[in-house]
Amino acid sequence: MDSVVQLQRQLVDYTGQLFNEGFLDDQFNQLQQLQDESNPDFVVELVTLFFEDSEKLINELAKDLEQQSIDYRKIDAHVHQLKGSSSSIGVQRVQKVCIAFRNYCEERNIEGCQKCLQQVKNEYSLVKSKLETLFKLEQQVLAAGGSIPWPM
Repeated sequence: MDSVVQLQRQLVDYTGQLFNEGFLDDQFNQLQQLQDESNPDFVVELVTLFFEDSEKLINELAKDLEQQSIDYRKIDAHVHQLKGSSSSIGVQRVQKVCIAFRNYCEERNIEGCQKCLQQVKNEYSLVKSKLETLFKLEQQVLAAGGSIPWPM
């Protein structure tokens, strides 16, 4: 039982770290509260959809920014969508970069847009890795016979 308590403590500490470092916000907690026995994989499924959609949007943004004639409205629409989905699952750092990205779109600033695309890619990769680690920790707790101590 000590190993279960140790894993739970590790999970709580890691989750707290994600909040303290600004990767996640309270929206993520709210999603976790919607998860129950009838839908135990709700958050993982939602975040997986976010990953799939975000990768498509990031690839579209990269293609859009390589065009001879840049369609800033189209880019802004993709960034707006990424910002909204980031916000809806509580992925705060991606959302914040998207706000700056949209400002550069409005200014029609190609250098700013390219810089923000790189930042979005970096923040997305970081948060994806962090959330995958979080979900692995949750699985370890459950596999050891423990329960997830939500909300954290």
